[in-house]
Amino acid sequence: MKLVTFGEERRVGVLDGVEIAVLDVPTMREYFERGGADETGERVTPGETRLRAPIVPKKLIHTAGNFREHEEESKRVGWSHEIAPWIVFFQNVDAIVGPDEPVVYPEHLTEELDYELELAVVIGKTGKWFSPEEALDYIAGYVIFNDITARDIQRREMRSGVFSFCKAIDTFCPLGPWIVTRDEIPEPHDLAMELRVNGEPRQTSHSGRMSVTIPEIVSHYSALGYSAGDVLSTGTVSGVAGFSPDAASLYLKPGDVIEAEIERIGVLRNPVISWQEAHGEPAPPRVRW
Repeated sequence: MKLVTFGEERRVGVLDGVEIAVLDVPTMREYFERGGADETGERVTPGETRLRAPIVPKKLIHTAGNFREHEEESKRVGWSHEIAPWIVFFQNVDAIVGPDEPVVYPEHLTEELDYELELAVVIGKTGKWFSPEEALDYIAGYVIFNDITARDIQRREMRSGVFSFCKAIDTFCPLGPWIVTRDEIPEPHDLAMELRVNGEPRQTSHSGRMSVTIPEIVSHYSALGYSAGDVLSTGTVSGVAGFSPDAASLYLKPGDVIEAEIERIGVLRNPVISWQEAHGEPAPPRVRW
């Protein structure tokens, strides 16, 4: 199934061909808390509504360093800390935006806005302290995550080896376009991945290049305790602007359109807009990090 959140009231449904079958549940989190929901009998045409971020979890757990290729490209720019498996931190869930919603460029905070294509896992039920062999029972589905990052802020934060603000600014967390349930993706390590900016491929990889498996990742962080509907990212692939030889030419700017695509899930599309366009006034004075 493709589970969607849609409309001004952020209703929940199943995308069934050319229609959304509306479900009798107020939020996507509650859908997973209940273990499902019945159809109301109402149908909505996608063209008549607007898709939203499919879920706003209690916790969005970042993991990083799971693709060796991303660590290798970081060595080209002398990154201050290794990008190794088992990096973990939390995302600001208030920064979540959905498909076709804009990423707002905060030019008073950053001059190096970057993209990071990631496959994310949706946790289907409450649990903690379980093994990799048990992990599949806790995975409800998969969703695309674009981990927008202010590299100049991150570089400053990394002096301490800790970063979070650089990825948690408002609108820096595109998620969507829907949740594809686990039964439709029996092998999540066999998915082509590509991110494009204005139609130009920037990141092209495959989920099979992870150094650790998704069940291992989900099990490892079960010590934190999961709630139904929590989201766990699995790290980005090579091709980010900040680790490229000509980074300055590749950083995002207002007017760009980002398309993050993962096989069997779909395409998460987000435009980049200026602070002026988003807020109707110039950006605040420049903040130096």
